[in-house]
Amino acid sequence: MAKGSKAAAGRIKERDARTMKKIEGLAERVVKTSMSGKDPSIDIPTRSKSNTIWNKKRGILEMGDSTSERPLFDLKTAKQFMQTMLHASTIKDLIDAEKTSSLRGVFYKAKHTISGTKENTFDAQEESDPILEDLEVTLGALREELHVFAENRGTLVGNITIIDKGDEINARKQGSGGWGIPSIVEPDVIQFGKCEAKFVLHVEKGTVWNRFNEDRFWEKNNCILTHGAGQPPRGCRRLLQRLNQELKLPIICVLDNDPWGHYIYSVIKQGSISLAFESSRLAIPDAKFLGIRAKDYRECELGEAVKIDLTDNDIKRANEIAAYPWFAENKAWQREIDGLLKNGFKMEVEAMITKDISYVTEEYVPQRLKAKDWLD
Repeated sequence: MAKGSKAAAGRIKERDARTMKKIEGLAERVVKTSMSGKDPSIDIPTRSKSNTIWNKKRGILEMGDSTSERPLFDLKTAKQFMQTMLHASTIKDLIDAEKTSSLRGVFYKAKHTISGTKENTFDAQEESDPILEDLEVTLGALREELHVFAENRGTLVGNITIIDKGDEINARKQGSGGWGIPSIVEPDVIQFGKCEAKFVLHVEKGTVWNRFNEDRFWEKNNCILTHGAGQPPRGCRRLLQRLNQELKLPIICVLDNDPWGHYIYSVIKQGSISLAFESSRLAIPDAKFLGIRAKDYRECELGEAVKIDLTDNDIKRANEIAAYPWFAENKAWQREIDGLLKNGFKMEVEAMITKDISYVTEEYVPQRLKAKDWLD
């Protein structure tokens, strides 16, 4: 085994030992409480807006210290208590076996009909995934430390070499499909090799990414090109953060001109409410929003065909986003959201195709980059 591989293996064993100790500690507390004649209960950190704190100095969302009690002998929480302990048992089995499982696999591992009843431990994965997140915050352990991975979503291509579990990936030679960003991208799995890129251009969708890749934008502009298939998953956000923090690459976003595009940028930059406990390893406070912008309809001389009327829900969502503390105090973002609402319509990145099939890659983005015309 190579020296680097041995070091990585050592870190994984240390990480697993810490996680196992946390799981055993949880079980021991439940047993100790039960043996003392008291009702067993688990304190779960609250993952809600009311328990989310905007750390202005760090530029990220953080979780507060509020918790909710999950007692066993309460009809409202008994099932969730059982589900939490079932998932903890599954994680212990995965660590013991030195194997990982998908979110779907963990759901099926814990799903069964309770003996003597017609009641299932879990009825759907939508019921299972939040329990796993509860377990993450309760144990203070990342999903990767629990040996659980999500479905891969997102793609990368560009001027960088990546080491993926010992395999060297030349991201400059990934053809039309690119390199699929894994769910787990921690340093003991993914390392960075030679990198000539000067920045990362993150686009919202695979369809837009295909246009940039086919036009060899990353080669002409010496960058890395990524997408997150809409709302980027943790693996994609974590990789972007590592590229930013470890390689000092600016993260520049090209997203739709609508409340959803604004929200995606907000999540990339500040973190999300539901995953506030992970903001320190996911958020990128200095990420930039290059476009698409409300002013582009006039500045780029686009036609009527690109307009998509704002719905009542769009308007409501835009006002909610404008009230976020990190946008509320930002005059440029207030003008941007106000411009969207005054336009009365939204636009997708693909709208630029009405100018020319490669207008967005050959004119729009290069000109904005040169002028440093973006929003912080």
